[in-house]
Formats: sequence, C-alpha cells, structure tokens
Amino acid sequence: MEKEENILGTEKISKLIKRFSIPCIISLLVNSLYNIVDQIFIGWGVGYLGNGATNVVFPLTMVCLAFALMFGDGASAYLSLKLGEKKKEEASKGVANGILISIIISVLLCVGILIFLPQLLNIFGCTENLEKYAVPYGGIIAIGLPFMMIGTTLNSIIRADGNPKYAMISMVSGAILNTILDPIFIFVFNMGVRGAALATVLSQAVGAVWILHFLTGNKTILRLKKANLRLDAKIIGPCLALGISTFVMLSTESILSISFTSSLSRYGGDLAVGAMTIITSTNQLIVMPLQGICQGGQPIISYNYGAKNNDRVKKAFFTQFKVCVIFTCISWAIMMLAPQLFAGIFTSDKVLANYTAWALRIYMAGIFAMGFQVSCQQSFMALGQAKVSLILACLRKLILLIPLIFILPLIFQDKVFAVFLAEPVSDIIAAIVTTIVFMFKFNNILSENE
Repeated sequence: MEKEENILGTEKISKLIKRFSIPCIISLLVNSLYNIVDQIFIGWGVGYLGNGATNVVFPLTMVCLAFALMFGDGASAYLSLKLGEKKKEEASKGVANGILISIIISVLLCVGILIFLPQLLNIFGCTENLEKYAVPYGGIIAIGLPFMMIGTTLNSIIRADGNPKYAMISMVSGAILNTILDPIFIFVFNMGVRGAALATVLSQAVGAVWILHFLTGNKTILRLKKANLRLDAKIIGPCLALGISTFVMLSTESILSISFTSSLSRYGGDLAVGAMTIITSTNQLIVMPLQGICQGGQPIISYNYGAKNNDRVKKAFFTQFKVCVIFTCISWAIMMLAPQLFAGIFTSDKVLANYTAWALRIYMAGIFAMGFQVSCQQSFMALGQAKVSLILACLRKLILLIPLIFILPLIFQDKVFAVFLAEPVSDIIAAIVTTIVFMFKFNNILSENE
C-alpha cells in the first residue's frame, strides 16, 4: 500500500508519465471509440442523416460526460493532494463523495432528458429530416447515462488510486463489446441508429459494473466504504472546485456543438452538418490522447505538490508539456497532409468525403497550439489552482470560439469557411495567453508551497 503511494515521489518522472499516461490515453481513446465506432457504422449503414442525428444528440452526452469528469477529476485531484499530505482518511472520503454525487446527478439527468428530449433536440438545431433519427437514438442513450457517468467517474478515481491499467482494461473491454454489437444490431437486426445506441448503453453498463467491483475489493489503496457514502460539504466543495475547469471545458462543447450546427445548417445545409460530425469524431482522436497525457501527469504533479517536493513538480510539468506539444505538432502535420484518409473512414459518400477533407484542413489548422493550452491549463488544476484553471478553460471556447463562429461569417464572403476558421483562430490565441499566464505564475505557486 505504502509502496504505491510513495512511488509518485520517488520513481523517475519520465517512467511515471509513461506508466500513468499511456493507460489514460488508451482509456480516453477507447471511450471516444464508442462515438467514433457508432459514427462509422451509422455512416455506412444509415447514411449522413444518421450521422447528423447523432451530432444533434452530442451536446447532451457531452454535458453528462462533463459532469462525470468533474466529479472524477475533482475527486482524483483531491485524492492525490491528500495522499501527498499523508491524510489518507480525508482522501478516502473525497473518493466516496465524488462517486455518490455522480450517482445522484446521473439519475436526475437521465430522467430530465427523457422528459424533455424533443424540446432539447429542437434547441440544438435538429432539422425535420434529422428528427426521426435523433429522437430514438437520444432516448436510448439517455437511459444509459447513469452507466456512462458512474463508469467515467470511477475510471478517473482508479487512475489516481495508482491503478491506471485496471481502468484501461475496463474501458477496452467495453469498447470491444460495443464494436462487436454495433454491426450486429445495425446490419443483422436492422435496428439502424437504435442499434448503435443500444450497443453503446450495454457496453457502458458492463464497464461500470466491472470498475465498481474493483473499488469494493481489496486491490485498491482506498477501498470504498459504506460509512463514507454520505455527502460532506467540507469535502465535496473542494472536490467540485478542483474539477470545475474540466466541467467547463467539456460542457461548453455542448454550446459549441449547437453553435457550429446552427451556423453550418444555415450556411451549408445538411452536408455541412454531416461534415462537422466527422470532424468532431476526428478531433477526438487528437484531443483524447492530449487529455490522457495530462490526466496521467496530474497525480504525479498533485502528489509531489502536496508533499512539497517542488523540484519533482517542475520536472513532471515540463516532461508533460514537451510530450503534449510534440504530439499536437505531429497531429497537425498529419491533418494538413492527409485529411482525406480520416474523411473516408466515416462515409462512402464521395461528395461528403471531399467536402469534409476540405473542412478538416481549415478546422485543424491551429491544432498544434492545443498542446500548449491544455498542458498549462490542466496543470493549474493539478496544483490546486481551481479559479485560474476555470478562467483559462472559459477563454478558448466561451470568450473566443463561440463568438467567432458568428462574427467571422460577417467578415468573410465564404460563410462556411469563416465558421470553420473560428476554431484555429481561437486555438492559437488561447494557447498564447494560457502559456504566458502559466509561466508567469508557476514559480510563484511553487514559492508559496515552500
């Protein structure tokens, strides 16, 4: 038990980053595969209207995922900080509070979405052509939201508990099951988008049960206890504060999706909305590994910060920072050189594939800057700087990107080009600001920690 706690403060940083980040990357990529696999099979089995329908439902799932990661990442950061301070009982209570609030909110969201689903889809820009696919798909996804949210929260906690491989295995098993069930339900049983949704829900349920079994067993440092399963304002408050920036980053994806869908539907029609669906899935192939690198680095930074080992905090951050920047620069080069490879994966429609390849080059033009922005912003959270992390999380999407989606079409003659251009412009500006702020404050934070 002690060995697992102390390894964060003793083992070589590069080995720790690799040990924690690789399982996180795989877990998050696998989590995104639920959506990506659905998009591929729906694109080939239903068509771009089916893809467009899932894009309309996407804001709902992102809000729920944002809540789940807020509870999970917040509890994980709290756990790592308290373990670094040698306060194991407080750490255990933080874990229990994070899980309990996830259960409560997931059930409430499930009921609310089922009641108001048609109205919500209309707000999200659902057209008459898309509605007959979006309503059945969204209804089934809503029923499975508690499984998705609880499983996601538990996965974050298990990684901070020192068991990233176990979290990875649970995610991989669910994704494999989803990949098997998707073609069976869509093509064999001819269930269309309903089949894709059902495959996702069943797979997420299996993953959630598997992880819960682990946390109630003897292999975890902080075994889940019934006595700790009651909300404590003194504990849940700091947990939510530490996870709030993650919530803002992901929940604003919903507002972002609505903004893109409404603007593209207005200027480019269903074809542009279909292209945006493919772009969203492709973007996850970059954003999820990037988040995984930072999630892997988070317990290392938090533990050593709590233990007041500033030299290891610095080394952990700059190792994470370099990996993030290199990864996004390589990703940028691939997207600029071969966007058609990604477009062709999701659709057999040549017109849609060519349109998407053109749009991908514009949308991904600033993706290299994300390595700077995400690494610095997430490190603020790992250092317990919840307010700064929240402000910087709001900067890229709420302050820059969403307004630019509506402003740039007023400036450029090609309206669809202008909508896609909003993404790289906001990426680059946000990266510059976030990196400057972090480098300015980092030494001050460490000095106060001494």
